[in-house]
Amino acid sequence: MEFQLNTIKDNLGARVGKKVLGRGIGSGLGKTSGRGGKGQTARSGVAINGFEGGQTPIYRRLPKRGFVNIHRMSMYEIDFNKINHIVSKGLLPEGGQIDRALLIQHRYMPKHIEGVSLIANGVLQSPVKVAVTRASKNAQELLEKAGGSLVIE
Repeated sequence: MEFQLNTIKDNLGARVGKKVLGRGIGSGLGKTSGRGGKGQTARSGVAINGFEGGQTPIYRRLPKRGFVNIHRMSMYEIDFNKINHIVSKGLLPEGGQIDRALLIQHRYMPKHIEGVSLIANGVLQSPVKVAVTRASKNAQELLEKAGGSLVIE
């Protein structure tokens, strides 16, 4: 058969028909429409989250634990390997510093993270100025030993 626009057909089984519910017992999906007998599951809006049939639910059986610190800051960890990568790609302007704004601008970290933490991982190749929220003592020493400077914001 020749291919023409008026002879195009879907592959067999490409379009599955909708289930037609509640149209007589002979259809196979009549009367209860595939929902079984009576009760909660036969109704619309079936499960009630956390409801365990009258039994005391697990969220009430177990004790409360801990607390949420409302002053907690989400931190992005930066190490010397990432600093070397930024410098080698030429993303650091002349006399500039590596800070949160630069990391966000070049998509190293997402905007919603509040602080930057410097950790001692890797070896620093060139002296740079770094402005962070927190820094480990070891990272601070290694940065200053390499000729760089640190600003804690």
